[in-house]
Amino acid sequence: MKIDIVLAGVGGQGILSIATIIGDAAVKQGLFLKQAEVHGMSQRGGDVQSHLRLADHEIASDLIPYGQADMVISVEPMESLRYLPMLSEKGWVITNTKPFININNYPDNDVLMAKINSLKHKIAIDADQIATDLGSPRSANMVILGAASPFIDMKFESLEQAIIDIFGRKGQAIVDANLKCLQAGREFAQKAIK
Repeated sequence: MKIDIVLAGVGGQGILSIATIIGDAAVKQGLFLKQAEVHGMSQRGGDVQSHLRLADHEIASDLIPYGQADMVISVEPMESLRYLPMLSEKGWVITNTKPFININNYPDNDVLMAKINSLKHKIAIDADQIATDLGSPRSANMVILGAASPFIDMKFESLEQAIIDIFGRKGQAIVDANLKCLQAGREFAQKAIK
């Protein structure tokens, strides 16, 4: 088993929380893990990306070669397209459809979505709206993680447990909100791929 994931977004959107949850679940399942991160400046809306490599054998490098990523998980549509060169031919793009407009020349969202919708393997989900509808607008990243979960070769319960472990200190209400958002994203993706 080997999976290479590029996580992408804008500072403050929870990309590193997604990486932490996947990483925690992977380590508890006895998998090897390598991670490399580039942090933007969240107050300036800087981009954030993380390479996350999981395997049942030792991993030599923490960087994913171009054209080899199994998945691009993005909480922002433009950022998902930025990393398409990283994606393998059979790879999946899981992205939020809600843009985070942080630059003056941000591309037209219809143009972005047309490009995303032209991809063979994609899940495009309005994670912001789903999280808001569930009463937890700050948990859009967990909706995205849930949408990616059918394509991550690990037990869904291990992701749920990682959320419990990581967010437990913030209280049960936060844990429950994140678990609901995770489940909603998963259900959306499962319907989309049927």
